Amino acid sequence: MKPIIAIDGPAGAGKSTVAKSVADALGFVYIDTGAMYRAVALLAMEAGIPVGDEQQIAALANKISLCFVRCDHSQRLMADGRDVSEAIRSPQVSRLSSAVSSIAGVRRRMVELQRKMGAGGNVVMEGRDIGTVVFPDALVKVFLTASVNERARRRAEQLKNIGVEADFEQIASEIRERDLRDSSRADSPLKKAPDAILLETDNLTEEQVVETVLAIYKAKVQTECST
Repeated sequence: MKPIIAIDGPAGAGKSTVAKSVADALGFVYIDTGAMYRAVALLAMEAGIPVGDEQQIAALANKISLCFVRCDHSQRLMADGRDVSEAIRSPQVSRLSSAVSSIAGVRRRMVELQRKMGAGGNVVMEGRDIGTVVFPDALVKVFLTASVNERARRRAEQLKNIGVEADFEQIASEIRERDLRDSSRADSPLKKAPDAILLETDNLTEEQVVETVLAIYKAKVQTECST
């Protein structure tokens, strides 16, 4: 099987940016699993399904069609044939997505889709449970993290860059709540795989993190080739 690079970590740790850059450098496919859960949250919100109605949301997830497509040097997420790449990044969807991702039926469906997407290898997949649940045999497993304050600062900057007013304290509070939900849920909780390499990114630039992940990958390939 061709190699899979699994990048896990909490919200705001920089997984998406790093995974995209690593995939581009290697010519691999990039899969943002968090975007998939956001798409389910968006469609549930638009359908007026309350977040507490786990049965209806799981039923929606089981019917949804999701795929990533390349368009003008960028990657877009299509949900039931509709481009939802921007819509899933709204603060409202962000607040809903963690609760939605805790629903066992939703996670089972997303893991099924993620495994299909990555079955061919040459993939960089990022999320919360890639190295522990989706692809526990991935060639490279990295767990990215950063302090709550640093992650809140990054999120506030992202929102400001797209013209959304950001409250740092509110964002930090939401990150803490999300960390708690993600790490304490019964189904596929957020945790570092025993054989994953921990990267704390507070004092690292994006370029340094990308270079580190690429170095880890190249070292792993060399080791595999010599055995």
